[in-house]
Amino acid sequence: MKIAVSSSGKDLDSQVDPRFGRCAYFVIVETDSMSFESFDNENIALGGGAGIQSAQFVASKGAGAVITGNCGPNAVQTLSASRVKVFVGQSGTVREVIERYMRGDIKSTSTPNVADHYGMGGKAGMGRGMSKGRGGGMGRGRGMGGGKGETTPGGSGQK
Repeated sequence: MKIAVSSSGKDLDSQVDPRFGRCAYFVIVETDSMSFESFDNENIALGGGAGIQSAQFVASKGAGAVITGNCGPNAVQTLSASRVKVFVGQSGTVREVIERYMRGDIKSTSTPNVADHYGMGGKAGMGRGMSKGRGGGMGRGRGMGGGKGETTPGGSGQK
């Protein structure tokens, strides 16, 4: 059976990433042989829907189960619809959680253990920067600056 594990690295000795939808990698392990494939999680930076997209990805790779730290409601629903079992609340290395699974020491769930958008880190990453716009010259001479220049005390900033 193929099991997808949310991982912070690309091999069996990597730590389980506590986030499912926004984990760094997916390590997909074939339990019969302990052979595995690693995949970068291309959904890590999505503004929304990372859990759903990640669930669809692991289902498309033939995973029959997912082992992770935390999994939100949209991902759980998508995985359940694809008949993929979900095991949450796990930590340690990928190898350790696979061994726990194979011994029957962990139980699957049909309910999420975190709320929607859990892995987004609050408002971080919302792109609300306050830059002065002094870019590196990528305008290629087409007047892309848009600034009004530096002001001096009592000056208007325009010449």
